Amino acid sequence: MFYDAELSFVQSYLKYSHIQCLLVTADCDSIEQIDFGLRKMIGLQVEYDKLMSFVKGNVSPNKIYRIVDSFFCNYFVLALPEAPTPTALVIGPFLMQIPSKSALLELGEKFAIPPQAFPTFENYFSTVTTLQDDGPLLILLHTFGEKIWGDANQFSLEIFERGLEEHYTPTTLNANFSETDDTAFNMQALEDRYAIERELMHAVSQGKTHKAEVIANGMHAGVMEQRNPDSLRNLKNYSIIVNTLLRKAAEAGSVHPYHINKLSSDFARKIELASSIEACSKLQKEMIRKYCLLVKNHSMKGYSMLIQKVITQVDSDLTADLSLNALANELNVNPSYLSSQFKKETGSTLTDYVNRKKVEHAILLLNSTPLQIQTIALHCGIPDVNYFTKLFKKYIHKTPKEYRDSITAMHL
Repeated sequence: MFYDAELSFVQSYLKYSHIQCLLVTADCDSIEQIDFGLRKMIGLQVEYDKLMSFVKGNVSPNKIYRIVDSFFCNYFVLALPEAPTPTALVIGPFLMQIPSKSALLELGEKFAIPPQAFPTFENYFSTVTTLQDDGPLLILLHTFGEKIWGDANQFSLEIFERGLEEHYTPTTLNANFSETDDTAFNMQALEDRYAIERELMHAVSQGKTHKAEVIANGMHAGVMEQRNPDSLRNLKNYSIIVNTLLRKAAEAGSVHPYHINKLSSDFARKIELASSIEACSKLQKEMIRKYCLLVKNHSMKGYSMLIQKVITQVDSDLTADLSLNALANELNVNPSYLSSQFKKETGSTLTDYVNRKKVEHAILLLNSTPLQIQTIALHCGIPDVNYFTKLFKKYIHKTPKEYRDSITAMHL
């Protein structure tokens, strides 16, 4: 098809957004996957025929249909032009918000869901991606529509909100529920969640911020059970779990526990101080970025334990005595051995490494504070401001004042 590349892009976008994307062809004889088996799980297999009938028989060319079914699940459906065999693209399910327990209880009554099936039915909604804003998805579909049909005047969006199950009238409690199906569904949901968590941890352990943020897009609060009726408390609990996962990921990325503990403790305090769901959600994104940055800046992969301790000691307090003899004495090793081993593993002399760290910290303070240069020198462990200026110029080719003036000029 002439739009294969664009279709592949749409599929990749949805994959990383954790939204299902199905291609339903004319010869397709089963559509149970469309809702992850929800209707089958609660004994409404007959409803798949209605879904199949709509997808195969009611989808007109040059139209994008938005379906909101009786289970609050959203779908987009459109017929692909010039396909070798008639094919519909089905996107979803996704939620715009997690339904309340009372709303689910009413649904349970409407569809005669037996009480023993209700916990699994309720848990289903925590496995479906919840979008805070469907704007990006609508833009994606609009752009794709322009590609396959021409300009925006060549197609339209139809909204179908009646619910394909509206004519269902139960007479007795649904007897088709199977505890085996219930267990299988819960097992699959857990496996999917753990797979996403492992993928996220691997990305963070490598310091790959962009990849981690894409994966985290699917780790919305909904993937966790609603164990607490207080939505904010539930999200805080989930954030604590994410903090723990990221801490272990940083450890796998060979970051010393000293740095991990500082960041982890800071986020633990911030989580408890979060006063809204929005603040908690933003905090989770900040956690992803900060842990990736931690791995980038402090990973000591390939270093011996001795050199890890040296680097951690330098990074933890630049105002301490970081001379070769002082560090060797602190770690109870021969100064000559420490010097040669440090150069062998890092490619840098210990003195050069310490000086570069002092200059890096000075740059941070010059950029982010109005502190006097003499005060900055003290924070970098250099009491002699003249020596500090000389050292700074050696690495940056500007004096601290010249550097600060150039930064100020850039913002005018």
